[in-house]
Amino acid sequence: MYIGVDMGGTKIAAGIVDPQGNILAKDSIPTLRERGYKEVIKDMAELILRLIKTYNFDVKDFEYIGVGIPGSINKKEGILIYANNFDYNNAPIAAELQKYINLPVYLENDANCAALGEYVAGAAIGTKNSVTITLGTGIGGGIVLGGKIYSGFNDAAGELGHTVIASGGEKCTCGREGCWEAYASATALIAQTKKAVLENPDSIINRLVDKDLEKIDAKTAFDAERLGDRTGAQVVEQYIKYLAEGLTNIINIFTPEILAIGGGVSKEGENLLGRVREMVEKNIYFKGEPKTRIVQAKMGNDAGIVGAAMIGREVAS
Repeated sequence: MYIGVDMGGTKIAAGIVDPQGNILAKDSIPTLRERGYKEVIKDMAELILRLIKTYNFDVKDFEYIGVGIPGSINKKEGILIYANNFDYNNAPIAAELQKYINLPVYLENDANCAALGEYVAGAAIGTKNSVTITLGTGIGGGIVLGGKIYSGFNDAAGELGHTVIASGGEKCTCGREGCWEAYASATALIAQTKKAVLENPDSIINRLVDKDLEKIDAKTAFDAERLGDRTGAQVVEQYIKYLAEGLTNIINIFTPEILAIGGGVSKEGENLLGRVREMVEKNIYFKGEPKTRIVQAKMGNDAGIVGAAMIGREVAS
């Protein structure tokens, strides 16, 4: 069996996972990332050990621990090189965790873990080539080619949200202008909704949020559209165009069997995906069959745990 850990900016989730990708037990704690990585890893270790003890396992029952974390990773050394959501440059995550638990520790980018989780037990099960993107604070991207995570020669590939769809466009947190993430992330959708409300104060959106723009979330424009609001419909239509631009690029480059979309925005289901497919279909280069299937990711927050738990199998193979 394996331990999988999904280390996020607000929460650390850990699970006990069997070789088939089933989560046998899981638990979570707040990250409290501002304390520094040593304190955070100490808490992570306590979470793992508590999970093992609570469910009557022993450390010896496990082959390794896999940890998914946002940012650029040195997988060989188990070091977090850089993450813009964590001030932990060149942090020796694996070595720090091994101070508390005597097991091999493998590190991987969190979006890659989510992609691997969907490949092993979710929307991409039974395929060899898939891409999973997560529409959240940013856009996470994970690529599985030939049944293995593709991360480039320096473990830094897969930053799909930082491909440009509008040269000279919106400023991205990475420093570039016009990144897909700056247009199609949940954060971008919220910003687009706020801007539209300021320009159209009579919109139903104002009523939905009691005229408090800080209550706007990634679902608000869709809710307004369902109520027949023109402003909400315009926001949604433009957002779908932005999303489809990036998805078309991904398909043109990789032509995966499955392109799975996760994150909070994906909960719109077919209301989102049906329109996205139609737009992508018009714009993709290859018009023949078979085509990439754009689907909703299935595993939610569990994808990161399962994917992290499978990292060691990738290393062994």
